[in-house]
Formats: sequence, C-alpha cells, structure tokens
Amino acid sequence: MSRRRLAAIIALGIAWAAGCTSRAPEAPHRLADGRQAMGTVLEITLHGPDPAALARARDRVFDLADRLDALMSSYRESSDVSRLNAAAGGAVGVHPEVGALLRESLRYTQLTRGSFDVTVGPLVSLWTLAAERDRVPTAAEVAAARAHVGASRVRVLEDDRVALAPGARVDLGGVAKGFALDRMLPVLREEGVSSALLSFGQSSAWAVGAPPDAPGWTLLARAPDGGFAGLLTLRDRALSVSGSFGRSSEIGGRSFGHVIDPRTGWPLTRSGEAIVVSRDAALAEALSKALLVLDADAGIEVVEAQPGCHGLLLAADGSRRATRRFDAETRFEPLLPAYTGTP
Repeated sequence: MSRRRLAAIIALGIAWAAGCTSRAPEAPHRLADGRQAMGTVLEITLHGPDPAALARARDRVFDLADRLDALMSSYRESSDVSRLNAAAGGAVGVHPEVGALLRESLRYTQLTRGSFDVTVGPLVSLWTLAAERDRVPTAAEVAAARAHVGASRVRVLEDDRVALAPGARVDLGGVAKGFALDRMLPVLREEGVSSALLSFGQSSAWAVGAPPDAPGWTLLARAPDGGFAGLLTLRDRALSVSGSFGRSSEIGGRSFGHVIDPRTGWPLTRSGEAIVVSRDAALAEALSKALLVLDADAGIEVVEAQPGCHGLLLAADGSRRATRRFDAETRFEPLLPAYTGTP
C-alpha cells in the first residue's frame, strides 16, 4: 500500500471507500442516498439498469428500516419490544418478525456461549444510570441486575406471543440492524438491483455483488484507536464491526466501554475491535459481539464454528487474531504495520 493511495482514501473523509466507481455498460445507472434510520444513518449505493427501479428500491429499503425500527426500538414506547418489556411477568402478542428475531437471538446466545444475549436490558439500564450518577454500581447491584438476565428469562410461544419473566428486559439494539439488512436483500432482487452496498452507521453492512468496475466493495476497517487498520474487499457478504470503546463512559474516574458482558454484568474495560463477515448480517452482529466479549481463543473458535463466517480481532496493543481464512475471504490489506501478523 503506497502512501499516495492511503492519502487519497483518507482525503475522501469517509470510513467506507465505496460508491465512487465508474459506470459500466451492463449497469449504467447508480443511486446513492442516506437517511436517519434505526438510531443511526443508513447509507445505500445501488447499481442497476433501470433508474426508476433503483428509486423504488431505495424507498422500499428506507421504509423497511423505519417499519422494523417501529417494532423493535426500545426507545419507542409504542414498539412491540417496549410493550413486551412493560408486560414482563406476563405474555403479549408481537409481530411475527419480532418473534422470529427473538427466536434467532436465543439461538445466538447458545452458539456464542452466552456472550451475546438480548435479555441484557437490566444491565444496560443499570450502567446507563451509573453513568448519569457518576457512580460505579456495587457488586451486589450488578448481581441483582444480572439475576434478571439470561435466555431462560424469555419464552417465544407458537402463537406469536412472548413471555418475559418478572424484571426481565429485552434489548434488540445489538442485532436488529443486521436483521433489517437481511430483509432488504429480497427488495433489491425484486427491483432488479445488480449490486449494492447497504451500511448502517459503518458498523453493519451488506455488500451485494460488486461495483461495475471492481471485484468487490472496498471498505476501510477501523483500528481500536480510531485510525484505519486495513482494507477489506467484500462481495456477497455481510459485515459487522463491534468496538468495545465506540461509546465509552467515565464513571467514578474509570473508563467503561458500552459493550456489557452478560455473563458477568460488567462492561468491557479493554479496547478492541472485532470484525465478522458472513452471509447472514444478523448472525454476523451476534458473532462480532461474541468475538469482542470472549477471550481471543474462545472468540475465534466460536466464529470458526459457524459455516461461512470469518473474523478478525484487533487489540489496542497492535496484536491481532483472525480465523484461518479471514484474510483470503476479505482480501484484507493492512494499512498499519501492527496488523500484518499472520492469522
């Protein structure tokens, strides 16, 4: 990687080096847009032969994101998730898509050895309040919140009803964007989109096909210090990036990351960046959290156990761990010497 090429990429002022490709005869039209969605910005770049179809695909994709957010956001009092949390101790009917995601999330908890858990809500509330009060919770307070966390605290019934145990609280923020991305793919096929990049806040993405003049979509991978660790080239792959200190808090003079280990109840205090690619964006989201939360050996083992999934873990000290085929599957090209190590 030459300094000139790296400087040109960074000068664009974006974290994703995509959407600036030339047009090719087989896909002469390109549409790029971005809107607020699901608590962040959903950016899309579409290629296809029919500009009217691209516009329809754009509108349908944004509408789908809004609809799923209305169902799954814990920040909307009218959402199915908020109604479910308010009815903890009983059972309420939910939209089939909410039930489907909850079922998948319970499966993800099992395959990630409990390091990903959508019932982490009581712990999120505890640490959010701790940041507001600038007081680290006591071990007893953490244990009390932790007692309401776990897959056994939620049951998804056959008739689209969900039952939460008293005191339990569901938070789908760690997987809903991936779930939404997976459901956008049929829309793109129906509208004849030949290639696309869909990106939620540069942390969850689907790279569909390839731009007209490239073998795949080229993305910049961030390092734990906020710089850039390397380039990824993806084609027909979903991507999830999780960072332990993406939104850190100072509580009682100590730094805590926003990612909470549901097994212990404590936020991560080590800086790291986990990247997972898969053909399933929701699964990639769960695995990237697991890769960040588990110790390196266990995290790599969990990712490699899932067919077609590949992961990279970057540490603040410059060390890296990767699944056996991560570099080959993503064409990873390091930008910093620290991340040139052999997986």
